[in-house]
Amino acid sequence: MPKYYPNKVCGYWLYFTAACVIEAMHVHANEDGKLREGCAAKFFVKADGSTEVADRGVLTQRDISRIQEFIKLHYLEMYRSWSELSDNGFYLGH
Repeated sequence: MPKYYPNKVCGYWLYFTAACVIEAMHVHANEDGKLREGCAAKFFVKADGSTEVADRGVLTQRDISRIQEFIKLHYLEMYRSWSELSDNGFYLGH
C-alpha cells in the first residue's frame, strides 16, 4: 500500500492501494492506513488540486476540509507518486 507521505497528515494516513490504480487519481485517508469499507475516506483529485469526496468514512467535516486543503497544496507531488504505478490521470468528474 503506497503512502503519499511517511507520516500522518491531519491525523490520517493518505494512501492508495495497487487495486486503486485502475481508477482516476484519488486519496484514501484513515487513522490506521488499512483500507476498510466504512472507515477510509476517499477523495478523487482533479487537475486543479480540488477534490470530490467519494466516501467520507469516519472523518468529520473539519477533518475533510483540512485534508482537502492539504491535497490542494500538495497534489502535484502526490500525483508523481500516483503516476509511478498508474496510467490513469486526474479525476474528470461525472
